[in-house]
Amino acid sequence: MQMVNCTIDGKKVCVPEHTTILEAAKEIGVYIPTLCYFKDLNEIGACRVCVVEVEGDQRLHAACNSPVLEGMVVHTNSKKAREARKCNVELILSQHNVTCTTCVRSGNCALQHVANDLNIMGESFPKDLPKQKGSKSFPLIREYDKCIKCMRCIQVCDKIQATHVWDVINSGGKSTVDVRDFYRLEDSPCSLCGQCITHCPVGALRERDDTDKVLDALDDPETIVLAQIAPSIRTAWGEEFGLDAEEASVQRLASCLKEVGFDYVFDTDFAADLTIMEEASEFLHKLTHQEGDFPMFTSCCPGWVRFIKSHYPEYIPQVSTSKSPQQMFGAIAKSYYADILKVSPKKIFSVSIMPCLAKKAECSYPNMTDSEGNFDVDVALTTREVNRLIRAMHISPKKMKDVELDMPLGLGSGAGNIFGATGGVMEAALRSAYYLATGENPDPDAFKDVRGMDGWKESTFDIAGNKLKIAVVNGLGNADRLLTALKKGQVHYDFVEVMACPGGCVGGGGQPIHDQKEMAAHRAPVLYKQDREGTLRFCHENPSIKLVYQDYLEKPLSERAEELLHTNQKGWLMPGESK
Repeated sequence: MQMVNCTIDGKKVCVPEHTTILEAAKEIGVYIPTLCYFKDLNEIGACRVCVVEVEGDQRLHAACNSPVLEGMVVHTNSKKAREARKCNVELILSQHNVTCTTCVRSGNCALQHVANDLNIMGESFPKDLPKQKGSKSFPLIREYDKCIKCMRCIQVCDKIQATHVWDVINSGGKSTVDVRDFYRLEDSPCSLCGQCITHCPVGALRERDDTDKVLDALDDPETIVLAQIAPSIRTAWGEEFGLDAEEASVQRLASCLKEVGFDYVFDTDFAADLTIMEEASEFLHKLTHQEGDFPMFTSCCPGWVRFIKSHYPEYIPQVSTSKSPQQMFGAIAKSYYADILKVSPKKIFSVSIMPCLAKKAECSYPNMTDSEGNFDVDVALTTREVNRLIRAMHISPKKMKDVELDMPLGLGSGAGNIFGATGGVMEAALRSAYYLATGENPDPDAFKDVRGMDGWKESTFDIAGNKLKIAVVNGLGNADRLLTALKKGQVHYDFVEVMACPGGCVGGGGQPIHDQKEMAAHRAPVLYKQDREGTLRFCHENPSIKLVYQDYLEKPLSERAEELLHTNQKGWLMPGESK
């Protein structure tokens, strides 16, 4: 590869050709501020915050997408570059609602940081704020007066998620970002993966905040409030409080939630184990009876289910009828556990702590209720919301001691734990499917080939003489490619796991935001370590799972299990979907 020599702020650097000025500057420790830039995703120079001066050229260059050339001399902080950069940020602020103290991203906002670094103390241009539209009740909310037109949301929605919700509308000075082909976001085919939120540098996109609903329930002495904690939450909730993976245990989070006022705190890993018992049994039944078309798709990710319903509705019959762990837990909590407590299900307020926004929509679907119309789950909070709840109650997680989760719904296996990472659902399902088909446990790591951050993985496994071709995809763009290949007859699978978010739930759209950093690959190993070091690695060996079947459900796919734990994927409709 040809190398290029240049000088940046008086420092010589030699880099491969096609390296941008921004990357070359990083090589020698020279910082150039950016705003719209996101490596390998959005390198379009839209914000002009990274402009630098190049000797011999009158125009300023956007460092994020201008390659260095042989002999180039760059000044990143010249008077011309500084004044242009500051003016560009001031123009952005003129179309931005700067009520930072009430913004969900205050303290974690790229625009706020850049404006502070540039010593911008006031407003130099008249305000011109766009009007708000759309419903504040939809799980995903766009704040029109905070958009800086960086285009990151468009890029992640198009390139990574293939959902194509956002687009540039109008032209010239009136150009902005809005919903593509629809007036309102809630009428679009949005999967509610939330990746546009985690890739937005400011507070223009956010989840609907439901913490007040939880506080109202906690303040009612007649209401029993319980929480379930999804497996991926334990990999991320402590990041905001400076806790490492060992400190940010699920037991410490349980301690914080008890301090907030929750009566019972449980583990969604229990419901993940329950999901595997039902879904693995469903798959084996379908396989041995050759019922319906293959592959069977997993159903635990509501973002994926929303995507397939709006983009590939012909494949809906092949999606598992098993409810997601969130919904299975809610159904069991308001039936089996209500019986244990000897209370009416109406007295129970069920809260889930989840890594995504699609869970907020899922728990409000009309078919996610019991026979009396009570919702299985009353409120779904994102990781960010539960952290805000902890801060609002003035709790210091570093000072809290671990407490054990409540039983019997507080016990989960390592197989249920790895649900939070891409491939985890498939691996857990294959571990138990092998046992259900042969009566023997496989090596717990026999199916580890499905692990890893690759967007589309496939493998073949032998279970009781059946050679199974399986696939695992994460990120809806990869799901789109797989479904296209299926339609064209280019691939064939028996069983497919799909996670809407890149890396799985650990990279969910409701997780803590670290600007320009993809965190899934850093969080997933936490779950695999916990699985590896645990003594309970199979869903079917969970004593609490055995107990719930023995005392209440009888067996997987029983009549009661079908009633409580399974659903009709056509029981609710996406916008534009026909009955």
